[in-house]
Amino acid sequence: MTPTAGPAQGDHRATYREVLAEPRFRLLFSTRTVAITADALRITTFSVLVFSSTGSALLSAVAFGIGFIPQLFGSLLLGSLADRLPPRALITGGYALTCATALLLAVVRMPVAASLGVVALVSLATPVFHGASSRLVAQSLKGDAYVLGRSLSNIASAGAQVFGLALGGAAVAALGPRRALAVSAVLYLGCALAIRLRLPRLRAGETGGTRGSTGCDSGADGGGDSGADGGGDSGADGGAVRASLRGAGLLLRDRTVRRLMVAQWLPVAFVAGAEGLIVAYAGERGFAPGRYAVLMGCLPVGMLVGDLLVGRFLRPRNRERLVVPLVALAGLPLLGFAAEPGVGVSSCLLLLSGLGYAYGLGLQRPFLDALPEDGQGQAFGLIGSGSMTLQGVGPVCLGAVAAAGTGTGGAIALAGGAVVLTAGWIRTWHPRTSPAPSPAPSPAPSPSPAAH
Repeated sequence: MTPTAGPAQGDHRATYREVLAEPRFRLLFSTRTVAITADALRITTFSVLVFSSTGSALLSAVAFGIGFIPQLFGSLLLGSLADRLPPRALITGGYALTCATALLLAVVRMPVAASLGVVALVSLATPVFHGASSRLVAQSLKGDAYVLGRSLSNIASAGAQVFGLALGGAAVAALGPRRALAVSAVLYLGCALAIRLRLPRLRAGETGGTRGSTGCDSGADGGGDSGADGGGDSGADGGAVRASLRGAGLLLRDRTVRRLMVAQWLPVAFVAGAEGLIVAYAGERGFAPGRYAVLMGCLPVGMLVGDLLVGRFLRPRNRERLVVPLVALAGLPLLGFAAEPGVGVSSCLLLLSGLGYAYGLGLQRPFLDALPEDGQGQAFGLIGSGSMTLQGVGPVCLGAVAAAGTGTGGAIALAGGAVVLTAGWIRTWHPRTSPAPSPAPSPAPSPSPAAH
């Protein structure tokens, strides 16, 4: 596959200041952070709304996770649209659609099955919007700046989720679940307006300037691509679904891309499965009420610290050298749960495991280098939706293992062992460092936008 990296940057270590100096990334980063806050608020509030209506813990849990699993199918069936439609229209439409969904749930008193169906249906399109945004980030940030951009996004995502959960609890207590859903709708609307007003009109696949340019200025909206937001070629090549399936097949048949996707999926899925057993583990061990919340908070704290340390203080080559050790670090502490430790030791084990999540930073540059230029958006949507799906499946599988007789401590330890085995598999093919990015070929003159 044709590499997409920019000019060779060797082992240059970017800084967070350089990353945030890129106006297009700053816009996408800030709106995505607000949207993640809105997601956490909407998901938890919808779960509360379903429970208050039905009294069913099962339906409440389904409401919490209903937006995750359909994303993989959406990526397979619609993912090519992330590369085929103008990004501003696509990202704005995504935020507007989630705004409308939250507002619909807040205002219309639908049967529970209908409301679950609405959320599941909208989630099919989520990978398309996220893929377009991720593609634009990859085009705006080059070399190590892209890796640090991902690091910043991970850190902000963890903080936004925690803030969204807290905001959801406060909003439900003060306003009730339906009005709290309306608050999330307002946040989505703000994101949609910010993208519509500040992101320039670009054709599908167009970068619209080099790194450091003021690509978010209103002047970038001017001449040369008028009507681009209404343009595209979604009907070309046999339709979006056929193109999406063909594109996903091409990506998954490429050995390098497939390995790098699986390497990013499996450790996260196993650790998420272990995380899903923490509440039950605390109950089995007879911990004081509320201690499970302390345990659950240790993993994201470790993730945040690990991303900050690895992203800020290690050079690109060192991050890539440490992929296998960091994957092993994510799994080895979980083996300690076989001994069923108390609260203090369990907290330390989970904190250490979270530090290992930073292994993903060492895979970002090789993954981006391996992608075809015309398939980046679909690839980003596929890797995100696959990760979300497996994070939903992992707890179910490990819960079944725990129920089969191993107990929660044993099941968590098995998850850790699976992560360590994954580290061994990655070691068999992952080079200690990736080659320095080669200069990208000069882009051919862009054709005039097609009507859409």
